[in-house]
Amino acid sequence: MRLPMQVDESAPACRAIDERETHEGGMDGDVRRKFEMTVRAEHFSEAQPDTDAGHLVSVARLKEVRAQMELVAAMQRAGLIEVHTSALEKRRLRREMLAGPIAHLAEVGGLAKREHPDLVNKLRYKPSGDTYVAHRTAARSLQAEAEANKEVLAKFGLSEAVLEVFGQMLDQFDAAVKLGGDGKAAHTGATKQLRALAVEAGQIVRAMDARNRYRFRNDQQVLGAWITASTVRARSTGQAPGGESKAGSDVRPAA
Repeated sequence: MRLPMQVDESAPACRAIDERETHEGGMDGDVRRKFEMTVRAEHFSEAQPDTDAGHLVSVARLKEVRAQMELVAAMQRAGLIEVHTSALEKRRLRREMLAGPIAHLAEVGGLAKREHPDLVNKLRYKPSGDTYVAHRTAARSLQAEAEANKEVLAKFGLSEAVLEVFGQMLDQFDAAVKLGGDGKAAHTGATKQLRALAVEAGQIVRAMDARNRYRFRNDQQVLGAWITASTVRARSTGQAPGGESKAGSDVRPAA
């Protein structure tokens, strides 16, 4: 009996798997806008230095938050790249296994079934679904049975070299799965950290706001520059420029 070797790589289920594993964004819109606000507020503070001790503490912490956001964003991107690399590698390896070792074992099993009908069910690649987990389970089972019966199968043309390559490919597949899992964990953790840092940045800028409004109450030009720097830009939804929101205004000040 021939093994069911063909898996349509363009099937909706397969595409959905790949899209779920690779469709992870980088810094989301709200975080990115607050990061940009943080950079502007920092640049403003450098251009308009202040000797107020409390304000200096806020400016120093804002610089630290901005640097941390840049570092964590790099970690987030690295995790995203690992997820994408993992998805491509799993797809490649499954395709090559189906066309190579699994196809080879299907032919050998078909030749052996007349004399060894008991091997028909053992040497069957029949994944429970079009997922990578199902593929790995079915392929591992097939490889283990072929290893256990390779002396018998050798009489019907089993290539030990192909069987060895099959094992290596499965190990590479496992490594790709781990890479994707680690990348997803890193991306998720970095995303949560970025959101927390963005909230803190908004709080710091709000703390700076009262001091700057007092400092520049008689200089409307500089005050306007501060308000522009410390404002989180509105989303690109066709909203007029006047629809901007104040820095971190979606997070209420602590009581």
